[in-house]
Amino acid sequence: MGEIVNLRRAKKQKARAAKEKDASLNRVRFGTPKSLERVNSARSDKERSDLEGKKLDSDKGLEP
Repeated sequence: MGEIVNLRRAKKQKARAAKEKDASLNRVRFGTPKSLERVNSARSDKERSDLEGKKLDSDKGLEP
């Protein structure tokens, strides 16, 4: 004979496991502190502005 399983307990255990999985995903997704987000944002803004500053204007060289 098979093992007797309480279906209520199995259902609750499955729900707990699903909640823990969602919680772990949210910890990864939203777990970055605001200070690190600001630093990363500032770095990307600086890199973007540096890149814009190094672009060549096509209008400057064409007009005599």
